[in-house]
This record gives sequence, C-alpha cells and structure tokens, in this order.
Amino acid sequence: MGRDHRICDYEGSDYRADFWEGRGRDYEDLAERIALRHLMPSPGGRLLDIGAGFGRLSEFYEGYDEVVLLDYSATGLRQARERLGQGGRIRYVAASFYEMPFAADAFDTVLMVRVMHHAEDVAALLGEVARVLRGGGQYVVEFANKRHLKSIARYLLRRQPWSPFERAPVEFVKMNFDFHPGWMEERLGGAGFHVKQCRTVSHFRLPLLKRLVPAPTLAALDGLCQPTGRLWQLTPSVFLRCTVDKAGGGPAAELFRCPGCGGGPLQEAPDDVTCAACGRRWPNEEGIACFKGQPRPAQAAP
Repeated sequence: MGRDHRICDYEGSDYRADFWEGRGRDYEDLAERIALRHLMPSPGGRLLDIGAGFGRLSEFYEGYDEVVLLDYSATGLRQARERLGQGGRIRYVAASFYEMPFAADAFDTVLMVRVMHHAEDVAALLGEVARVLRGGGQYVVEFANKRHLKSIARYLLRRQPWSPFERAPVEFVKMNFDFHPGWMEERLGGAGFHVKQCRTVSHFRLPLLKRLVPAPTLAALDGLCQPTGRLWQLTPSVFLRCTVDKAGGGPAAELFRCPGCGGGPLQEAPDDVTCAACGRRWPNEEGIACFKGQPRPAQAAP
C-alpha cells in the first residue's frame, strides 16, 4: 500500500444535480463531447472511466466489450447503475485512483475527464494509469489549465495572487488544482506517456456569452477552435490523447488484482470480492465492488 493521499470524496452528494443539471453548464458539456468525439479511439476491448460518477459520458461506452466505471463515491456509481443498468458488460468499482484494484495491462482505453484537478499527487495517479493500460492502449485525459486567458488577465490586473506562468500547480480551493500545460506534459512523460493529440476546450466560458448565445451554437464555435491546442493552450480545460511507452499486446485476462497484496485472482460473490492469495475481502454492494477503506477479515478455513 502506498502513502496516504488526500481524497476529494463526493460520497453522499448529488453531483449530477448539484453541478450539472440546470446549473448553466450545457455549453461546457457539449464542448467536451465534441472534443471527445475527436480524441476517443476506435472502440473495442475494455474501457476504464476514472471518476465516472453518474456516467455522464456513457455515450462513449458504445462498442466496448467491457466497461468499468471507477469512482471513489459509491453514491455516484449508484446513480450510474440506475441509468445504465446492472450486469452484462458494465462494471462498477468504488476505489481510490491511487490504488486501483485492477491487473496490469487490463484496459485498452482509459478515459479521465474532470478528475485530474482533484489529484494532489499527479505522478502517483499517472503511474497507476500506466500500470493498468496495456501497451498500445490509449489514455484520453482532461486537466484544468492554470495558464488560460482569464487567469492571465486577473493576474495582470492584480486580482489573483498566484501567477499563471509559474509551472507549479496551484490549489486555488481545497483539493482543486490547476496545472501548467508544460508541467503536465513533463509529468506525463515521466510516467511513460506520449501526447499524440491536444484539443483546447471552453474557449468561451464567460457568463455573458453563455447568456447571450445558445449553448449548441457556442459549443460548435468552440469545436472549431479546439484544434488550436496543438499550437497553444490558453483555455480553462485541455484534453489530450496519449499512448504509453510499454510493449504492446492484448489486455490481461483477469480484470482485478488484490490492492492489498497485489496478487489474485479475486473471486466475486454476490456479497463480497475475495482475494484467493491473501484472503482479504471487500464488500460487493448491489453490483458495486467497494475497495474503499479496510477489507473485511479473511474467512476462517472450514
């Protein structure tokens, strides 16, 4: 087990209603979907959606043989289960993205949107993503950009204390981080990732524009501007498609590995998930495998 990390925990909150539905973010939602339609690879194999929440991006699950929604909040995963159903090719896992309970090379594609800004240890998170992504797989990730035009203007007008030009991340409120694009690319490279495509998103995230211009029109204009990401990154949100530097090959036959001992296999039952190697058990609550906190005691041998 690694060192303790602070976790941004949405457990018990209604992220869908509190942040998205009727909250004036239709433009951002549409613009992000435009970016993903250009960045997501051809579907097939296993997809992992890190920080999936209520499954907002479920349109991009089509065509995959198996889809795993991972979130620290079981509350969000229950909402996803209500929307997407239980069983079949959809799996729900409540766990920390720092200690994902998956085998090495388990996934063909990893998707992670509106999650990186909650990571105080980016290197640890990227190391886990690189571990579970097979060689030749694709990592589609979004991060919050500290060097965007509004931030630059606020800094020059002395309305914010931190510089958007300094490369170090800034925690502007508790457990919410903005990142410099150059710093993020360095961390990706350090974890073995190569950036293949970049799109800048939310060029028009201004309250006045969002009130005056219909969201679909504003998102369409944003889509026209997004390819400039290969030249500069001056928007609040940056989307990347990356590959990982490791040997290719198919994904692992096993999906899970024990986050306690690193072994396996894990045996799934209606009420729990048990490691055959060390006996640790985690609850399986109505189709949501929960790897948060301490495992249940191992069962005594009969």
